[in-house]
Amino acid sequence: MAGTNDHRMPSPLLTRRNFFTRVGGGAGFLALATLLRQEGLLASAPLASPTALVPGAQPGPHHEPRARHCIFIFLAGGTSHLDLFDPKPRLRELDGQPIPPSFLQGVRFSFVKPQQSVLMASPYAFHPRGECGTSFSELLPGIGSCADDIALIRSMHHAAFDHAPGELEMLTGRDQPGRPSLGAWLTYGLGNPSHELPGFVALINHRGPVARAMAWGNGYLPGRYQGMLLRGQGEPILNLQTPADIAPRAHRAQLDAIEQLNRIRGAQSIDPELETRIAAYELAFQMQSSAPELIDISGETQATLQSYGLERPGQQGVFSRNCLLARRMVERGVRFVTLFQRTWDHHKKLDADIRAQCREVDQPIAALINDLKARGMLESTLVVWGTEFGRTAITENASSGRDAGRDHHPHCFSIWMAGGGIRGGQVFGSSDEIGWRIAENGVHTHDFHATLLHLFGLDHKRLTYRHRGLDVRLTDVAGSVVSRLLA
Repeated sequence: MAGTNDHRMPSPLLTRRNFFTRVGGGAGFLALATLLRQEGLLASAPLASPTALVPGAQPGPHHEPRARHCIFIFLAGGTSHLDLFDPKPRLRELDGQPIPPSFLQGVRFSFVKPQQSVLMASPYAFHPRGECGTSFSELLPGIGSCADDIALIRSMHHAAFDHAPGELEMLTGRDQPGRPSLGAWLTYGLGNPSHELPGFVALINHRGPVARAMAWGNGYLPGRYQGMLLRGQGEPILNLQTPADIAPRAHRAQLDAIEQLNRIRGAQSIDPELETRIAAYELAFQMQSSAPELIDISGETQATLQSYGLERPGQQGVFSRNCLLARRMVERGVRFVTLFQRTWDHHKKLDADIRAQCREVDQPIAALINDLKARGMLESTLVVWGTEFGRTAITENASSGRDAGRDHHPHCFSIWMAGGGIRGGQVFGSSDEIGWRIAENGVHTHDFHATLLHLFGLDHKRLTYRHRGLDVRLTDVAGSVVSRLLA
């Protein structure tokens, strides 16, 4: 009988028809509909949200969001909490002495030989700043001036003691490859609010993170949620621009032809990644005009350029420019911007290196917070100072004086957040008298991620993706929202 045991391929026409029915509201058509509506050629019912038109995406926020954009400043290498955010008077008294053996139990190091190392106090003064009185290092006068907007967490911790695992732990929730990054989860859960720019962008100053593209990758989420690496100078995205001898109409016709071929192929294979490819072509077409305008800062006032420090002498990188670009991105609808700088791995000569790095980042980060605040954007834009771990309270082996450095220390370190629904002017959590272990209110990576998702209106327990038969989430099977951080 026809039909019951008929294993022949279905009709290509029927398959194609089903395929078009399934993807008719996909991201490629969304972008095209946007173009037509902007030109007055389509004026019917309003578009649904971008998320609703993406197959497999979540249905938007679970509760009213406080944050709508995030600028995650990830200073890779491991910023020293002891020298920047967590003053330890007792460590000054113990400076130069061996660390008690009890502190070494269960602790792994990358390079330290404890029998050769001694306790090392920070040589920098700490001063109370703002009305709140939070103490910041003298190396961060600009950021310290924003103390009343900052919630400083002095009790971050996890178990990954080397760079790539630590980066992945902080940015993907686990210290192993293959998992989606934080920006990918947010874009998956909320969609892309911009039709001309990607929802998730990565900027790099100096060197990128050790984890490389995994730090802004999509992992097991569909490819459309991967962060886009944007260059702050020159051609923003390599191979994006159409050659000068190809007219826009010809390019549009070429894009339509490619889309048709992709959909014909999709009718045969039903490959969901083809939808990602179609959406990527459409987004690239839109970005050919928006990306160059994005990085053109000639329209910014001289006062703005000076506040970010773009014209400071002796700058090795483009950190100031990238901070300004991050503000321009969220201003234009980009949801998540990660700004990477991997120059904080101070195993030796900590004094000279940390001074140089703080001079580079302090002014532009303070300018970013103040600029967002002046434009009325800080309330909806979360700014994060992040790193993969802190540094040890002991020297790295026999180094001393100006040659001394610190090893990796994930057991207790500091990060901070400002804006986007955060209650500024507070310190949450504390470390012991030498900054070695958590003393009170520890914040694990999962707690940090749960809190960040909450600010964006997402319940970390409900934001899931079916992978290998399991409903997986950013926070794995743990994590709690740190409610005291919320405004």
